[in-house]
Amino acid sequence: MEARRSRLPAAILFAVVAAGLATFVLRPRDLVEPASVSVEEYFSPADVQRAEDFRGPQRLIGLGGLALTGGTLALIALRPPRRLIDPLAKRPLLGGAAVGAGLSLTLVAVGLPLAALSHERAHDVGLSTQDWGEWLGDVARSAGLEAVFAAAGGALALALVRRFRRRWWVPGSAAVVAIGVVTVWLFPVVIDPLFNKFEPLPRGQLRSQVLDLARKADVDVGQVYRVDASRRTTGVNAYVNGLGHSKRVVLYDNLIEGLPRDQVLQVVAHELGHQHHRDLLRGLVWLALVAPAGTLVAQRLAERIGRREGLDDPSRPPGPAALPAIALSVAIVAFAVGIAGTQLSRPVEANADEFSLDLTRDPAAHIALEREIAVRNVSDPDPPRVLHTLFGTHPTTLDRIGIGEAWALEH
Repeated sequence: MEARRSRLPAAILFAVVAAGLATFVLRPRDLVEPASVSVEEYFSPADVQRAEDFRGPQRLIGLGGLALTGGTLALIALRPPRRLIDPLAKRPLLGGAAVGAGLSLTLVAVGLPLAALSHERAHDVGLSTQDWGEWLGDVARSAGLEAVFAAAGGALALALVRRFRRRWWVPGSAAVVAIGVVTVWLFPVVIDPLFNKFEPLPRGQLRSQVLDLARKADVDVGQVYRVDASRRTTGVNAYVNGLGHSKRVVLYDNLIEGLPRDQVLQVVAHELGHQHHRDLLRGLVWLALVAPAGTLVAQRLAERIGRREGLDDPSRPPGPAALPAIALSVAIVAFAVGIAGTQLSRPVEANADEFSLDLTRDPAAHIALEREIAVRNVSDPDPPRVLHTLFGTHPTTLDRIGIGEAWALEH
């Protein structure tokens, strides 16, 4: 009994060590230390007040939604709705798919009121360009896709648990990594076009400048796309995704049309930095290193939560009623792993900033870009440190401006 009780703490310790070592090994080295800058140097009191008035309540809404959906999942896991789930036990894998899809749709429905409030506030501040019909259409499309993936995940999870019993975390971790690879590889060409229109960047001066930067960076850029982000937001952004033939740099249309050319090229150089440093591959390697320990924690936690469903009993194959406990355990571990991942993501983004400065040698454009993005996206340039440490995937705007200032001083 004592050994059984120690399994979960030992697994958690294993996961913490694995995440720490993976982050240490894969973390970029020799980063520029940001110069110390103040909000007042770059933002007006009106800019700061507008960001605080918008982002403060948005954070509370986000945390409230997380608590609401997490609490709902916990309630279902601890008190499964027997009348709905027990009839599904006759065909366990189909039942697992049904429970997975049902859980996904239930959580979307529970979180919908707060999500709608968040959308309304974004629309009121001028950040969202969607009316209610367009927004609800996107929600429905996302919910349908998530339900399909949750159904597949539910069937797969139950199949692994029933087949491997006390060792399902081993194939489970391999499945997590495989899903990560497939997501990065196929989503840009299969899923993303369901929500936005992607067009190759037209021939012209900007395309030539982008390709020149890519040659200078010694990067095979793949394809450069323009996406119709303005149909959803006035915010500006860009990103890199895909592997192999699906590799691409994507620029928001309102970024191309709304910012000066030197700032647009600064964004492109940042994304080329991710390609140059193979940051997508870095992320997948981090996932591969952390997944075994994380999946082991999920199994140990599921055995505690789903004891009544036979998850800790090798002699009794669990049915679909065990799936909410597994889903809750995976959600808790995914949340913790996501926080651990931000400890790698921030220095990776800082490294891409430094690469863009080395490539363009234009710190003034970098600094102007960071200020402009914060104002347009109604972002807090210096968010609360605790929340940023837990959830921030990028350095703060002030830190990114500080990187530009430090680079300028060094060069």
